[in-house]
Amino acid sequence: MSNVVAVVDYGVGNLFSVQRALEHCGATVVLVDDPEKLKQASKVLLPGVGAFPDAMAALSRNGMDQAIKEYARSGAPLFGICLGMQMLLDSSNEFGFASGLSLIPGTVEPIPTRDESGKRFKVPHIGWSDLVYPEGRSSWDGTLLSSIDLSNNAVYFVHSYMAVPVSREHRIADCRYGDTSVAAVIGKDNVWGAQFHPEKSGKVGLSMLHNFVNLV
Repeated sequence: MSNVVAVVDYGVGNLFSVQRALEHCGATVVLVDDPEKLKQASKVLLPGVGAFPDAMAALSRNGMDQAIKEYARSGAPLFGICLGMQMLLDSSNEFGFASGLSLIPGTVEPIPTRDESGKRFKVPHIGWSDLVYPEGRSSWDGTLLSSIDLSNNAVYFVHSYMAVPVSREHRIADCRYGDTSVAAVIGKDNVWGAQFHPEKSGKVGLSMLHNFVNLV
């Protein structure tokens, strides 16, 4: 079992906090900006902050987008966080239409700014929110959240757009923002995503990263 994690470095966001959190969980971290080197990785983490179209354009400049798709098809573990999670889906409507990596079927949509009664609430969603089971799910066994306590699991979010997977089975965990259920963790086969920042989410986030680092 390898604890080496390749973190995709495509010039978007500060990678230091992600690297430090992974190392705290026992990983050896390698920053990768070469698509050829990505093929050699045993685990890959895709970070991201900022706007979806800009991030996808940065990935595609040197072919890293295609390299990530090929890597995912190999069956090895891939974990996207924050914007990195959103890019796992088919497309986003942030600042116009932009295609994603199409590794998990779904789209990225703006968080509603009003609840069903018409009451406004603040967007972006910034701060701590509890993880809950999505409709139809009653366990996190066999997922990156397998060691998480349902009664004490608040994690830290910063986002204005949310992932909307096509299939309910790909929603691993949600959070509630107003009366909207926001996909907080998604997963399909060997591909995982977290909308929140695990590296900023204390014990819960570190537990999730630890589970990823120790995947076989």
